[in-house]
Amino acid sequence: MKEVEELSFGDSATGASERKRQPWLGRLIAALVVIVLLVVCGSAWAWEARLRHIIVFVNGQQVEISAGTTAKQLLSAHDDFGAHPGKLLAVDGSVLKTTGGHPVSLTVDNQQVDPSDWGNTRFSGNTQISVTSGGDVTEGHTTDYETVPHGITVNIAGGVIQMVKTRGQDGKREIWVGDVSKKRIAKRMAKQMVDTQIVGVSPRPEGHKVIALTFDDGPSDQYTAPILDILKQKGVKATFFDVGQYSVRYPALEKRMVAEGHEVASHSNTHPFMPKMKRDALRAEINAGFANMKKASGVSTRMMRSPYGSFTVDQWKDVYDLVDYNVLWSIDTEDWRRPGAQAIHDAVLNHAYNGAVVLMHDGGGNRDQDIEALPGIIDDLKAQGYEFVTISGLLKLAGISAAPLAEDKSGDAKK
Repeated sequence: MKEVEELSFGDSATGASERKRQPWLGRLIAALVVIVLLVVCGSAWAWEARLRHIIVFVNGQQVEISAGTTAKQLLSAHDDFGAHPGKLLAVDGSVLKTTGGHPVSLTVDNQQVDPSDWGNTRFSGNTQISVTSGGDVTEGHTTDYETVPHGITVNIAGGVIQMVKTRGQDGKREIWVGDVSKKRIAKRMAKQMVDTQIVGVSPRPEGHKVIALTFDDGPSDQYTAPILDILKQKGVKATFFDVGQYSVRYPALEKRMVAEGHEVASHSNTHPFMPKMKRDALRAEINAGFANMKKASGVSTRMMRSPYGSFTVDQWKDVYDLVDYNVLWSIDTEDWRRPGAQAIHDAVLNHAYNGAVVLMHDGGGNRDQDIEALPGIIDDLKAQGYEFVTISGLLKLAGISAAPLAEDKSGDAKK
């Protein structure tokens, strides 16, 4: 009996001990369950987020990728799908560096993704992806300017009076100077240039019947005064193209011309054949002629008549900034041939028309026949209804004038 009791007591102690160990076992089992759940969930997440394959469309082409693939990985794995960064260009468009421009552009479902976010950007199935090359970038630049000289066009054929129609103005071109390349490239005209235009005109004032008498090669001590006497007696104004060296020799005669209302203009300084002159010599000759006229009579003019009427396109290109008008003629009396007073008279009357410019002389040779012919020329032209005008008067009646000179800041006309 005692043995039985002892045995029962022993079993009871063992059970109690086992019961004491059961909470640890429960915790172990719970831990195992959690681990299993974590593994299952992790596997499910890994499958869903990383291991599962999805289809995306890149530039319209189907691409199979792992669900967890980032944009950076996608582009790296496919060499940016042929896209490339932009180049750095010089101001003239040449390539300075193959890189340095804008980066490759990535657009996901029409939303552009900044390159700094490519490592965090993942895709869902059927995502529309666009990968395009970056744009080129032109280097920085500074801006400079250069002068563009104006040109000159000369169209004087057939004109009795040659004149400056427009004054040339230099243009200004904007230049870009590359910060890196230092290259200079013309970009645009910041100021358009204006060409000088020389044209020939033959004024015929509407509503008038006028004619211009002109006299060359004076002043002369023998012939100028008698011609001025006739003009004064007849109440007629004329234009005298005077040689500069004679103007300063006979200043009283030139002053008389001006005082009696006639126009004085230059016939050069020494009466050379201008087409054979070099540019500098030609300019000096013309300037001296104008200067001696001003010295003799105080008259400043930019009107001239070239000796022998010889003044070509080349001469205009050499002196267009000095001269406004070069006056030729439409009726040549050929008085220098001494054909007789009647022939001189008839040359004028037989060819007179509204706006005609008559060539006679008051110097440079024997001009007795001019003096003899002049009164009859004036009387007979008046009888036909002609009025006598100076060259400036003829131009004014026709509404023609040379382009005005530009004004400098002081208000004085630039020469």
